[in-house]
Amino acid sequence: IALIADRYAEEPARSRALGTALACISFGSLAAPPFGGVLYEFAGKRVPFLVLACVCLLDGLLLLALAPPCATGARANMPVGTPIHRLMVDPYIAVVAGALATCNIPLAFLEPTIANWMKESMGASEWEVGLTWLPAFFPHVLGVYVTVRLAAAYPHLQWFYGALGMAIIGASSCLVPACRNFGQVIIPLCGICFGIALVDTALLPTLAFLVDVRHVSVYGSVYAIADISYCVAYALGPIVAGQIVHTMGFAQLNLGMGLANVLYAPVLLFLKNVCQMKPSHSERNILLEEGPKGLYDTIKMEECKG
Repeated sequence: IALIADRYAEEPARSRALGTALACISFGSLAAPPFGGVLYEFAGKRVPFLVLACVCLLDGLLLLALAPPCATGARANMPVGTPIHRLMVDPYIAVVAGALATCNIPLAFLEPTIANWMKESMGASEWEVGLTWLPAFFPHVLGVYVTVRLAAAYPHLQWFYGALGMAIIGASSCLVPACRNFGQVIIPLCGICFGIALVDTALLPTLAFLVDVRHVSVYGSVYAIADISYCVAYALGPIVAGQIVHTMGFAQLNLGMGLANVLYAPVLLFLKNVCQMKPSHSERNILLEEGPKGLYDTIKMEECKG
């Protein structure tokens, strides 16, 4: 993701590229249960891992072949990125990181708990449990597409798209316990994934923009913070969600997750004026001294000089 942010410096192109990457991430997450279940059932437990290993090897070879090599001189001329601990205390980045963690809590908490609930409450079969999340991929892609188009037309409303997404996630989470069959449960899950697409697609480019205008345009650390936000939600999911379901119930878990998202949505008002920010004086000096701000552009300049 940091490479994408570095390669696409202009906001519309950056949003489109990050949206495509997010759609692929979503496809991997939502297609994994039926993919692994079918191969495990008919081909054995080793085959899914062998397929994934081959795909990863192919992707690594493509990166080696297509990604521009980083020359020693180009790396020496690169600006030094802002330390991650300084990025973490930036209030704007902290708000975005909190939104990314909060919006992924329903997905992370439902994945380990919804299967047992479906079997107990509606007598769902194994294939229904396995296919529960797959239809949600399509509204996720739709959410990415809609947000990219809206961001291109109204870039100053990125915070609103994120807040709207969190409100949709909150409402959808509260509807899950009211479902009584397989067809009904798909609807709120699609709403959750649609809302997550709005939040991710709106706020991930905002992280890159905040680094551009408030820090140094090196994106690895800020997207590491975004990854930490996701990991916090998914690390707590199997532990906390199971305990809450055991002590309080599945309905209370969903109501709590929905309430958390609805209450966090107004916090994104803090980002309302981000689009009006200008690069700081120190950042402007770095840009003037270092030349191109992106790694890709720096490499191209070094190649032209050579």
